[in-house]
Amino acid sequence: MPGERILVIEDEARIAQFIERGLIYEGYRVNVARDGKMGLGIARDTPPDLVILDWMLPGLDGLEVCKRLRAASDVPILMLTAKDDIQDRVTGLDAGADDYLVKPFSVDELMARIRALFRRSVSASRPEILRFSDLSLDTGTHRAYRDDRAIDLTAKEYELLELFMRNPRQVLTREVIFDRVWGYDFGGESNIIEVYVRYLRQKTEHIEGESRLIHTVRGVGYVLREEE
Repeated sequence: MPGERILVIEDEARIAQFIERGLIYEGYRVNVARDGKMGLGIARDTPPDLVILDWMLPGLDGLEVCKRLRAASDVPILMLTAKDDIQDRVTGLDAGADDYLVKPFSVDELMARIRALFRRSVSASRPEILRFSDLSLDTGTHRAYRDDRAIDLTAKEYELLELFMRNPRQVLTREVIFDRVWGYDFGGESNIIEVYVRYLRQKTEHIEGESRLIHTVRGVGYVLREEE
């Protein structure tokens, strides 16, 4: 709910002011930093509830700032960038960002993304163990296990696997996955879901003899189920 503290790390004064005004209007408390080093200092001294982080920063770039923020805390990070290539988005998400917003954007979309990130954060604060077959997922540590084998996950790998684990044996369409994991549709030509499903399969089927659990339903989407 409004009242949370949001740190905006953005070097373009016009964009920073646009974001700051919108956040204050919605009732958020706001700190603004114009470069990565300043942003990290503010985050250390006044821990934010969420960070809005520009990719292209002078000196310490947004990716490096994102990695350092993520190493220090689980604060939700929304990355802003003019880069709209799929691989750039994947790079940002793998660096630890929780969501990705391409410039230019509307204040309504920005606020919707912020509300979604806060909802996910509240959900993550109530840890539980999800289980399916010999696969388990700890929502507190964001670590998966295949039997007793620990599996480390990136932020988006975790969100995708959690979606499957909460909806076992249900076919999830691409549209549902885009909405639940990324919060928006990358477009009909995007293969980002296939990329992340492949990442999960590589990690969960790493040992010889481990059966496939995430199956492709051609033309529709994916389903978590036992092998037939």
